[in-house]
Amino acid sequence: MAWTAAASLCCRLVRAPPVRGRSRRRTLCSAARSTDAVDREYADLNLRPLYPNRGHHLRIRQHVNPLSALFVEPTEPPEWTEVFEDPLLPLMVDIGCGSGRFLVWLAKNSGEKRNYLGLEIRQKLVERTQFWVTELGLRNVYFMFANATVSFEQIVSSYPGPLSLVSILCPDPHFKKRHHKRRVLQTPLVDSITKNLCLGGRVFVQSDVLDVATDMRERFDGYSDVFEHADRVDKDLQCDNEGWLLDNPMGIRTEREIHAELEGATIYRRMYQKTRCFSPDYSIS
Repeated sequence: MAWTAAASLCCRLVRAPPVRGRSRRRTLCSAARSTDAVDREYADLNLRPLYPNRGHHLRIRQHVNPLSALFVEPTEPPEWTEVFEDPLLPLMVDIGCGSGRFLVWLAKNSGEKRNYLGLEIRQKLVERTQFWVTELGLRNVYFMFANATVSFEQIVSSYPGPLSLVSILCPDPHFKKRHHKRRVLQTPLVDSITKNLCLGGRVFVQSDVLDVATDMRERFDGYSDVFEHADRVDKDLQCDNEGWLLDNPMGIRTEREIHAELEGATIYRRMYQKTRCFSPDYSIS
């Protein structure tokens, strides 16, 4: 028994460090490849030189509890004439915009006449992204530090132009069931998006976590009297047999999307188009 215990301890001491070392090397290698892939995807933005004092990468918490007392107060809307050159243009809102590269790229490269608004709950990311926007001289994109779950209605209802597109792309999954209430897409937010979106406006959701994607899908599928899945009205959009979009229709991938696909994950996407007016008395059957 003594030999067995000693041998077992010896084996653990001999085997454990190399396993941890290999795992750490794989993690670092994967992170480096992901960073390189993101840089290639967004190369034309040339953002690296634009944040010399704080560095290209920020040390931030990856997961934030939106139910914390720090985030329960709604954020006041901005003075739209101060943040957009033309505040009457159609507006796209990206909920949980992360680093913001996705929206900055669209604002710089999309041929559509549109304003872009990013809502993000991690303030350091917002500060860096807004710095990029200022340095690039863009007047059609703006980023706000806000908890979209409680602030979306107050912010978007004040916008003078039409809300034409809302995206929720790879939101924090909050895997544990008791934490599902922390997920960004709750019933009040779905109601607000549905109410404020203009006729013909679209909602684009995606996740590399099937449970999260299914949850978002079921919430918008519940408003079938208001929304149709976009492939039914746009033949350029194609779905698989289970109704997930085959491709990203935005012309650029998000950073999380790049990381996930590099690791071999599947991205589950849905896009909805508002085809009927929303009644405040409407209830999900």
